[in-house]
Amino acid sequence: MSKPQVGIQLYSVRDRSEKDFLGTIKEIGEIGYRNVELAGYYGHSAKEVRKALEDAGLNAPSAHVGLSVGDDAIWDKLKTQVDYGLELGLKRFIVPWYPLGDNPTLADVHKMADTLAQAAKIVQDNGLQFGYHNHAFEFKPVEGKLVIDHILERVPADLLFAEFDLGWVKVAGQDPAAYVKKYAGRLPVVHAKDFKEDGTDTEIGKGSVDWDSALAACEEAGVEYVIIEQERYDVSSLESAKLNFAWFKALGWL
Repeated sequence: MSKPQVGIQLYSVRDRSEKDFLGTIKEIGEIGYRNVELAGYYGHSAKEVRKALEDAGLNAPSAHVGLSVGDDAIWDKLKTQVDYGLELGLKRFIVPWYPLGDNPTLADVHKMADTLAQAAKIVQDNGLQFGYHNHAFEFKPVEGKLVIDHILERVPADLLFAEFDLGWVKVAGQDPAAYVKKYAGRLPVVHAKDFKEDGTDTEIGKGSVDWDSALAACEEAGVEYVIIEQERYDVSSLESAKLNFAWFKALGWL
């Protein structure tokens, strides 16, 4: 299998994006990245964002877009976001989080799955693929089975793909490589995130994830994109983005 392409989730540089989103896109391109995953548009039109990406030599195949769970206008808002994504040229629409709560029942988990399925149908009917990005709580057991397994068994694979965040899988006490292998063929995109033993973010290769096994599994499973994400930093967000790029470049993936 060929190696996945490497990109960066722009949430990793949100502090800069909040001040100058289009300028931050340019900076990411200057580092050498060729793929990004979007997370908010900071008031810019799809036309403006698309031009900034093109000028920076960046491809944006996916974006994180939240669902307005609990809002009566959830489906109208979703359609608006889909229309924006289509104008932008996205391929994949990914929900980054769902408010499941700390002690969910099986009924709560089924409601989450059914909400994602309903959203997936709307997104797919409009020409985009639909995925879900995990944190650690989806790897807690409910009635003898992990939440993520409930979800991925209840919602058909042709409706919902998984964007496993390999760092959160590790924090949850699971083996990232094993989960990639378990759902091979349903993982077009994964997140590369690393955590120190105390649970704080760090650059790729400086934390607890076994990247040799995780990335080998991604390659074998046909993952298309490995997207770097970092939320906290010992240095600046931009310097962390450079360090993570350099790590993958030294590995021969860039």
